Amino acid sequence: MIHTDQAIAATPAAASDTYVVNRKFPGWPRLVQRYGLLLLLVAMAAMFAVLPESGAAFRSEANLRALVANQAVGLVVALALLFPMAAGFLDFSVGAVTATTSVAAAAAMAHFGLPPLAAISMALLGGVAIGGFIGLLVAKFEMNPFIATLGMATLLGGVILAYTDGLQITNGISPQVTALGSGTWFGMPRIVVVSVAIAFGVWFVMEHTPLGRYLFAVGSNSNAARLTGIDVVRVKFISFALSGLVAGAAGALLLARQGSATSDPGMSMLFPALTAVLLSTIVVHLGRPSVLGTVIGVLFLAVSVSGLTLIGAPAWVGQFFNGAALLVAVGVSSIGNIGRSRARTG
Repeated sequence: MIHTDQAIAATPAAASDTYVVNRKFPGWPRLVQRYGLLLLLVAMAAMFAVLPESGAAFRSEANLRALVANQAVGLVVALALLFPMAAGFLDFSVGAVTATTSVAAAAAMAHFGLPPLAAISMALLGGVAIGGFIGLLVAKFEMNPFIATLGMATLLGGVILAYTDGLQITNGISPQVTALGSGTWFGMPRIVVVSVAIAFGVWFVMEHTPLGRYLFAVGSNSNAARLTGIDVVRVKFISFALSGLVAGAAGALLLARQGSATSDPGMSMLFPALTAVLLSTIVVHLGRPSVLGTVIGVLFLAVSVSGLTLIGAPAWVGQFFNGAALLVAVGVSSIGNIGRSRARTG
């Protein structure tokens, strides 16, 4: 008897993809393609480290520590995108869920006097509830995921604005929470340690559990996945619920990092995270999102923008760079998908 996991591993599509990649990119050209973004990251870091305009500041311990600490929340937001993306969906609500859960945790402490642990639990549960609701709309009622996630993001932005009246929640935040965002453990920012632990958890689920294999199977071909016995509706629902859980964790980290909750709807966090996740599809595991690729994508954007800022580039360069990187990632990913489709049919 062939189990579902074995059937997924043996699907013709998976075997075809592997064969096509091996045939088209044998030897070192394939290695360059798989690790090109990582090499570019190292090259850019080395360049900014030696340039006279940025070298001393870029190499400083304070800059490197701030660089990774400032990206911790962005990394977790990007990780939240991985579950639905593996299942074949883009979730445009993760930034709004992060902002909403941040406000919820802040309000729980500042307005209702709840202890920090209860406030953080509220952020996590709130994220699961929102993600689960989106999953219900998409998986059970077959609503277009673009409309469902973008509509939820807009709705949550209105809820945040209504509750905060456009003001920050700054008083009443527990020092234990803010210490998570500003303190260190053994010289490493605590928020970085927590984000790495979350990344490890997401990696384990996606790469070493049946659920991770089911997610990629549904994302590759939902009809074929259904024929192998996978409960496709359940897998789609879980992908959005897990996305909400990780986005809720990002909300708690955002509150810890900022020490306050703002009325920002979170869209400014969405696009860098989306760019990093799409960049992950053109590195390491070609054609599919991955945790390691996402980490490389986040660091690539952070190093680039930090270096450009230090050499005196105008403020608009960072936004321009993120947009250009997003277009390049989408373009390369689309070309790869077209090539694989032609290889299968031709």
